[in-house]
Amino acid sequence: MLHNFRSVGLCIVAAGALLAVPPQAARKAASGNTASTARAAKKGAAASSDPKSALNKQHLEAYVRHLYGWLPEVKVQISDFTPSPVPGLLETTVHATYELASQDKVFYVSADGKHIIDGTVYPADDNPFRDNLRKITTALQPSFGPAGAEVVIVTYSDFQCPHCREEAKSLRENIAKTFPTQVRVYFKDFPLPNHDWAKTAAIAGRCIYRQNPQAFWQYHDWIFENQSEILTRNFSEKLNEFIRGKQIDPLQVNQCLEKRDTEAEVDKSIAEGKALGINSTPTVFVNGRKLSGATPWPTLQRVIELELDYQKAAKQNDESCCEVKLPTPFTQPQH
Repeated sequence: MLHNFRSVGLCIVAAGALLAVPPQAARKAASGNTASTARAAKKGAAASSDPKSALNKQHLEAYVRHLYGWLPEVKVQISDFTPSPVPGLLETTVHATYELASQDKVFYVSADGKHIIDGTVYPADDNPFRDNLRKITTALQPSFGPAGAEVVIVTYSDFQCPHCREEAKSLRENIAKTFPTQVRVYFKDFPLPNHDWAKTAAIAGRCIYRQNPQAFWQYHDWIFENQSEILTRNFSEKLNEFIRGKQIDPLQVNQCLEKRDTEAEVDKSIAEGKALGINSTPTVFVNGRKLSGATPWPTLQRVIELELDYQKAAKQNDESCCEVKLPTPFTQPQH
C-alpha cells in the first residue's frame, strides 16, 4: 500500500456550503499559547544538537524509516520544526516519496526532543473536523443535492479506479433517493499518478463542467460505466462518442482538452487532497469526517444519519439555550 511504499496498487483501498467555523475559535486556535510555544522553540533549538534527539533531523529520519519500514529507495524530507497548536509541542512534516507515490506525515515532538507523537490534534472547544473543513473548498465544484443541506459529502475520486466506480454508483443511486433534502454531494478530482489516463479524464471532465455543469454528471456516470473499455490510446475516440448528441460543443471540449486548459483546476484539487492526507481513492468526507476507501452504502447511510442526529441535537440546544419557559396548559405533560 502507499503508506509504506512497498507497492502502488490500483486505488489503494482502505476501508449550501460546508459547516462554518466560528471565527473566534479559529483565531484562538491559530494564536495558541504564544509564550509556551516560544519556550518550546527555544528548547528545541538546544536539543537539536543531541544525536538521539527527535529534533535532530538525521535521527528523526532514521527513526521514521525504521518505524514504517520504508526501504532505502524512499526519499525522505523533514520540514523545519515550528510551534504546534498544542503548547509545549513542536510540529514537523515528514515528506516521503517513491517514484510517483508521495505522502506527508505530521509529527509532534516534545520540546526536549525525547518524545514523538504521531496523531491528530483535535480542538476540544470546536468541531473535531474543523481543520478538514477549512481545507476543503466546494465553490465552483460539480455537485448535486439541495443547497444549504445539513450534510455535505465531498468525494475525492479517480475515474480510472474500480473502487471509485463502485462508490460513485452507490452515491448516485442512493443519496437522492434516501436523503432528497438533507445531503449535498461534491465531486473533487484526485487522479492517482500510476493511472495512465485518469488525469486526462479529469481534465476532460472539467472542460465539460465549464461548458455545461449538468452535462458533467452525464460524463461522470458514463465514464465510470465504461471504465473497462477506455484506454490511453482510445480516450479521445471514446470521449467524442459520449459527446455526440449531448448539449456539449465537441470542438470546444476537444480544444480545451488539447490545450489542457483545466489542468490547473485538477492540480489544485490534487494539492487539496494531499493537504487532507489523502493517499487512496475513493476518499469521502461527510461534514469533514474522513472515510478512506470504498464505504459500503449501509455504513455510509448510518454515518449520514448520525450526522443528521448530531445537527438536530445541536439545533435544539441552540433553540433552548436562551429562553425562560413558564408552565402553561400548553407545556404541561399530558396524563
